[in-house]
Amino acid sequence: MGCCVSTSSRSTCSSRSNGEKVSPSCLEVGCCGQKRAARRTFSDHVISLHHLPSISSRIFANGKSQSSCMFTQQGCKGINQDAMVVWEDFMSEDMIFCGIFDGHGPHGHLVAHKVRDTLPLKLLSFLHSSELKSNGNGLGKACFKGNIEPDAGESEKDCFPEDKLTSTWREAFMKAYKDMDKDLRSHPNLDCFCSGSTSVTLVKQGSNLFMGNIGDSRAIMGSKDSNDSMVAIQLTVDLKPDLPREAERIKHCEGRVFALQDEPEVHRVWLPFDDAPGLAMSRAFGDFCLKDYGVISIPEFSHRLLTNRDQFIILASDGVWDVLTNEEVVEIVSSAPRRSSAARIVVDSAAREWKLKYPTSKMDDCTVVCLFLDGKMDSESEYDEQGLSSATIQSNHSGVNPIESDEGQKSEPSLQRNDTVRSSEENETNGAFSVDVENGTSSIDDQNWLGLEGVTRVNSLVQLPRFSEERPNS
Repeated sequence: MGCCVSTSSRSTCSSRSNGEKVSPSCLEVGCCGQKRAARRTFSDHVISLHHLPSISSRIFANGKSQSSCMFTQQGCKGINQDAMVVWEDFMSEDMIFCGIFDGHGPHGHLVAHKVRDTLPLKLLSFLHSSELKSNGNGLGKACFKGNIEPDAGESEKDCFPEDKLTSTWREAFMKAYKDMDKDLRSHPNLDCFCSGSTSVTLVKQGSNLFMGNIGDSRAIMGSKDSNDSMVAIQLTVDLKPDLPREAERIKHCEGRVFALQDEPEVHRVWLPFDDAPGLAMSRAFGDFCLKDYGVISIPEFSHRLLTNRDQFIILASDGVWDVLTNEEVVEIVSSAPRRSSAARIVVDSAAREWKLKYPTSKMDDCTVVCLFLDGKMDSESEYDEQGLSSATIQSNHSGVNPIESDEGQKSEPSLQRNDTVRSSEENETNGAFSVDVENGTSSIDDQNWLGLEGVTRVNSLVQLPRFSEERPNS
């Protein structure tokens, strides 16, 4: 509960006043044996849940950072149950944490917010433990610096080999996810019995990409092929009950997997003794009514080495993937007039497709994070490539041509907004509410969860079980 780790909230070696580039040693995580004055370590500062709002490099609302943009829009089922986060300078200057969390059930929004805030800290905590363990075993120079060249006087054998690096990150992801679910189960004020959340998370450091995923939120990548054409690469697998290995595990644990007659393409997880809850995913945080019947919170972990052909990564909740293909999303992002508007344009496109493809359905919440791998966001060089002068850039930045506000909410060239979905202004009025995750409450009582009401295309849950948390005697 009281998750607290030691790390640095801001690096001190990002650049020098004369513009000289910093040596690779400043990019290390601080797990490499000998201490150097310029090297960041986990003990620089202490970060806890209470300190998160003060971290300037961490964003979790509609907007942009130095290398990413993000946008979320409430659907038509009540409270927006999606949460998102981008945390730059996560452990070192070249490290970024990104995540999207799609809640479901009566308290899904609280679960998603709790996971968004706590899971990154747990990941930091377990990496810190790995550092201490390595030092205790005499492996003080073992490091998380990926493919960064060794400093003078350090041989390559002083650092983790690639398989050891991957193994360390895998263990950290596994432990963080396990401990996160344990926290939710024991939380005194947050009922997660029939509520839960997906999680698709990644950490990028240099050319290393580490990913952990549960549920049906998805990560894809836009990359250029040998013909310099943009292609979509799916990075994670949607963990749903219709996957053979997932269905086998659930059935082995006496859970049931089947689809309803009116939605034969959507397989769901059901209790062995009740036609509930009908969870449309096979792994999730929370959902403890199904944890004895095959639903797990163990993430699918993967490690990928990025190349210079890889352009950007997109994380999105299933509200986007229900109506847009990987290729369509990559095309939208790659053709966005400004990088800072890419996430919003994807959400607007999804909203329009919901109306066209499923006019009788309630649109799901849609959330998108776009991470640009070159670390640039609407840079001057990008404008130069488009034939725009620096004078045009200056006029846009000075407010002469107010294309976009500081919050990234004003109109930009984009696809037309779906009239059946609340606008961003309406979201600020109707969907803005404060969430107290620790107490498990939100400040607006009339924001009822409508996930089980009305006509919908795919709900994460069909109905709540007709029993308390205690299983009836057999």
